[in-house]
Amino acid sequence: MTEPDDVVVRDLRAETGSLRDLLGSLSPHEWNRPTPAAGWNVADQVVHLGLFDRRCLWSMVDEQKFRADLKEMMALGGIDALHDRHRGMSPAELLSWWGDGVEALLDAAGSVDMKKRCSWYGPSMSARSMLTARFMENWAHGLDIADGLGVTREDTDRIYHVAHIGVRAMPFAFATNGRQQPDGDVFVELRAPSGTVWTWGPTDAGSSVRGTATGFCRAVTQRRHLNDCGLAIAGEPASQWMSIAQAFAGPPGEGRAEGQFD
Repeated sequence: MTEPDDVVVRDLRAETGSLRDLLGSLSPHEWNRPTPAAGWNVADQVVHLGLFDRRCLWSMVDEQKFRADLKEMMALGGIDALHDRHRGMSPAELLSWWGDGVEALLDAAGSVDMKKRCSWYGPSMSARSMLTARFMENWAHGLDIADGLGVTREDTDRIYHVAHIGVRAMPFAFATNGRQQPDGDVFVELRAPSGTVWTWGPTDAGSSVRGTATGFCRAVTQRRHLNDCGLAIAGEPASQWMSIAQAFAGPPGEGRAEGQFD
């Protein structure tokens, strides 16, 4: 069972609530604003979140439904086919549909063993890791939405979850890029929005990444070019890693151009 104060669930609820407030303030026209993700407007970003929030829910509480959906999705040609089905929804319908999916996911989290292994599109993961990944996705796509609208969403210490995934995903970043991970530990030291310092790895490692958690999270979700993230990177292991770092599953992303944002 999830503890009532489980930090991942609590932070996911707060992060999605913040995004819902932003979306609820938009005019119908603003839902059509293009975002930095090529070919996607604000509405497309919300469709993407809603589709995978529901599939996360099914994986945690109804694996048979998850597997049946996966089979259907592959027969249709992939997630893009399901995405297209929702493009005709009005902004009000889309906001309600996405919000309902978020609430169902958060409600289900209250009765799921956080250590339970859940199926996904790659290796299985624990329910807690699944929810942490949903936090990362909602934060990253929320940033895309804010960028498309030209507004700023202030980060909170909730982005610890994004930073943690980014560090833990180092081996995956090398594997998905078909590269051998270099020998040697990497020490990561980040300053949280509150000023707290977060660290990973041995302090005496010969390679390191230092900077703000905001910069690091934007780098590992590829929402900003690495050179625009203000990170101090030392040593070959860290340099190679950060050039390809990604906190999200799937193939390497296209990232963002250097200097694309102020």
